[in-house]
Amino acid sequence: MKPVHTCRMHVNLNHEIENIISGKIEVRHGTIIQTIANYLRNCKSSSRIDQVSKQIKAEEATHIERFVTSNALWVEVDLSTYVAEGAEQKVYLEPPNFVLKANDAIYYNSWFEYLLNLLLHNYFFADTAYELQGFLKHKQILYAVVKQNFVQSSEPTELDNVRTFLEHNGFKKIKNNDYLHIDLQILLEDLHDENVLTQQGLLYFIDTVFYTSLDEGAKSKIIQI
Repeated sequence: MKPVHTCRMHVNLNHEIENIISGKIEVRHGTIIQTIANYLRNCKSSSRIDQVSKQIKAEEATHIERFVTSNALWVEVDLSTYVAEGAEQKVYLEPPNFVLKANDAIYYNSWFEYLLNLLLHNYFFADTAYELQGFLKHKQILYAVVKQNFVQSSEPTELDNVRTFLEHNGFKKIKNNDYLHIDLQILLEDLHDENVLTQQGLLYFIDTVFYTSLDEGAKSKIIQI
């Protein structure tokens, strides 16, 4: 695993994001994520723009299930390998050096925004990139299943080091463990010491929550700050 030294940040992010989503820019493990994101975009083009997010997300889930069935992307997870869970995902061991994370996109107003978060994470933090394995459905809830390198921390993460690292890359701490890059219109949230691990003095971002001005909820946050 290569150490994390710096983020890949560019000035015109909205143009950059469009290229990331479309596949014009290569992203580690990005092909299938880009394919599904663009599939949802095409389906969304015929949807009513005044729909509430809950309804949009439910419709997206239906589209995803149709895509997954057509492309044999339903997967299973060995429940006996369960190790932990948070508000947004369940974590399972995948020997020898990986974990599987089942995420229901609860932090996002739409599945498209969740997929965009995966692409941004993989673009900026390729050493801990998510590899989308497929989807599963449990108790009528749809989950994306991603595979990620297992990072064993060797020391506690100092949040001041996280702040210094992100400020070096143009982010400003706005509250708690949330960061804003005004020029790039990116919000990066929830970077506490369980989501950023330290191994041999290097930071590894294992769980990130990206929002951009393409997300309506994030746009209002950015305007207010």
